[in-house]
Amino acid sequence: MLLPFFEWCESTVVASTIQNSLWLFPVIEAVHLLGLCLLGGSILLVDLRLMGFGLIHQSISELNRQVRPWLLVAVIVMIATGVPLFLSEAIKCYYNRAFWVKITTLPLALAFTFLVRNRIARADSKVAYINAATGAISVVLWFVVAAAGRWIGFS
Repeated sequence: MLLPFFEWCESTVVASTIQNSLWLFPVIEAVHLLGLCLLGGSILLVDLRLMGFGLIHQSISELNRQVRPWLLVAVIVMIATGVPLFLSEAIKCYYNRAFWVKITTLPLALAFTFLVRNRIARADSKVAYINAATGAISVVLWFVVAAAGRWIGFS
């Protein structure tokens, strides 16, 4: 049912330009991976703090506030580079199980991060098990997104 859409995506001007360029795909991929590093760092700092590991002398809410701009930049970079990467190999993605795992988990991870995790972090809750569970769920969701995304290139 979605195959015609994926075929259309791969036939766009953006996709053709990337496909016909020797350097464009690797450059976009490199920026995407730099965005992943920034995303992973900004997610892990707060999640590990929520779980009680590291930076224990800083409040969770203050750390979350300081990291939030980096998280937003990382998400923008990831989307801005992920879309053209997808367009350039949309049909491959259609048949790739790792792509579907990533594309299913990504909105869950984003929603959890911005709707649940940020609310818990801003509240500076002293309830350790709620903080720890929130951090652990976030780490698992983002790990699945990142691992599935990396697996797309290997399958």
